[in-house]
Amino acid sequence: MANFTTRVQLNGNPTYDDYEKLHKAMKARGFSRIILDSDGKHSWLPHAEYNRIAELTKVQVLNDAKAAASTVSNDYEIVVTEGSRTWHGLKTATAAEAVAY
Repeated sequence: MANFTTRVQLNGNPTYDDYEKLHKAMKARGFSRIILDSDGKHSWLPHAEYNRIAELTKVQVLNDAKAAASTVSNDYEIVVTEGSRTWHGLKTATAAEAVAY
């Protein structure tokens, strides 16, 4: 399974509700706003970044993110990266939040 980090930026003047819609659309396509470290600790990703672990290509992940973003706006930017990751300072998420988000 590959690790993907996907960043989606809604351009223009997106509202809080726009990003809430984006979060739901991304979740429906297999993305999460939470990441799990090797010690089993869940952490929130920065705003509008998403985690996905799947047997897919970067292009397939990009296409899923585009499909989600297009339900909210026609003006967006997306970056997909694949590989190992490390991080610092992310806010802790509960196991219940990990399932919900």
